Amino acid sequence: MNEILQYLKMQGDRLDSEIAVATGISLAKVRIQILELAAKGEVMSCLSTRFEKGKKIEGVRCRLVGYVHPAPGSRPKALLKSP
Repeated sequence: MNEILQYLKMQGDRLDSEIAVATGISLAKVRIQILELAAKGEVMSCLSTRFEKGKKIEGVRCRLVGYVHPAPGSRPKALLKSP
């Protein structure tokens, strides 16, 4: 589970399939660990559907709770500081 937490901290919110590929953990295990982390209140998750080049992609999108990923230029500097 620490691998998933570290990956989300570095990359921001991601789909379960992206987490699986990046960490080398099977998609089934990633989904189980996301459920466990959500139950502990460490991550937030929701079902997500998006379209890329007309192809429907469904998955579970998740992010760390209480952490704002410092994406350059997208947020005021006052919001970039984590608690």
